[in-house]
Amino acid sequence: MATLYLDRKGLELRLDGKALALYENAKRVRTVPLALLDRVVIRAETALTSGLLGALAEAGAVVTVLSGRQGRRLATVTGRFHNDARIRLAQYQRAQDAAFRLAWARRLLAAKIGRQITALRTAVRQRPDLRKPLHDALASLQGARERLALLDVHQDISTLLGMEGAAQSAYFRGLMALFPASLGFTGRNRRPPRDPVNACLSLGYTLAHFEAVRASYAAGLDPFIGFLHEPAFGRESLACDLIEPLRARLDLWVWEMFRTRRLREEHFRVDKGACLLDKAGRAVFYENFERQVATMGRWLRRVCRLMAKTLQQDAPPLANMAGEDDL
Repeated sequence: MATLYLDRKGLELRLDGKALALYENAKRVRTVPLALLDRVVIRAETALTSGLLGALAEAGAVVTVLSGRQGRRLATVTGRFHNDARIRLAQYQRAQDAAFRLAWARRLLAAKIGRQITALRTAVRQRPDLRKPLHDALASLQGARERLALLDVHQDISTLLGMEGAAQSAYFRGLMALFPASLGFTGRNRRPPRDPVNACLSLGYTLAHFEAVRASYAAGLDPFIGFLHEPAFGRESLACDLIEPLRARLDLWVWEMFRTRRLREEHFRVDKGACLLDKAGRAVFYENFERQVATMGRWLRRVCRLMAKTLQQDAPPLANMAGEDDL
C-alpha cells in the first residue's frame, strides 16, 4: 500500500475505472490503481470530484488536505465509520471514569518516556561527544519513569500532566544538544514553526495525528474523546493521546534526516516569521517519511484494536497492556 502526495499546482484527479488518473496542466502523467492506495495527502490546489472521493473511500484510502503554506491539517475524508456504535458508547462512559482515565493516561506516558529514553540512548551511541547533556537528560527521564511507577492510583490526572511536562522539558534539553546551532533549534515552537527542526517536527506530528485519527475510526473509537488529553473544541483528543509515544520516534528520525544531510538548511525559507520547507525539501521529507508511517500505522492499529476490545468486554482498565511494547 502506498501514499500519494500531491504538492504541485495545476493538478487534477480523475477516476479511470478502478484506477486514479493524475493530470498536470491537462496532461495525463500518472495512473495508480485504487487498490494500491492507502492514503492521499493533498497540499496544493487540486481539482477532483465527489465521485472520486467516494471511490477512494470505498477502496479504503483516506484523504487528508493540508494548508499549502504551513502544512496544517484542514480536512480528512475517512470513508465509512465502524459499524459497532456500542464501542463508542462504552468509550463515552469510560471517559467519565477517573480510574480508567488515569490507567490509560499512565500507560501512555510510561510508553512516551520509555521511547524518549530509547531515542536519547541511540543518540549517545551516535554522538559520544555529547554524552554530558544527553546523560543529564537521561537521568531526569529515568527519575520521571520511577516516579510514574510509584504514582498513587487515586491521583488526579493533573498530577500526571505535571509529570509529563517535567519529563518533556528534560527530554528536549537533550534533544536540542543534537542539532547544530546554525539551525536555531532552541525548543519546541509552532503555529508557525520558526526554525527548520520545528518545521519538520510540526509536519511529522501532523501526519502522525492523521494516522491516529484514521486508526481510531477504523477500530470503532471516537478520536475526539481522549483520556490523557481533555476534550477540546475541534481537537481529536484521543488521537493526541495516541501519538504521544510516537513523538520520540519522529524526533529521532528528524535528527537523522539532518545528520545525514538529506535535509539541509537550503531546503527551508522564512516567510513572515514562519520557517517553511520548500518543494525540494518536502519531496525529500515525504519520500523518507513513508517508512515511518508504515511502522506507526501498525502500532496505532494494534493499540486501537486493544482499546476497542477492552471497551467491548468492559474488562478491568487496560488489563492486557503489560508494558510499553504492548501499547
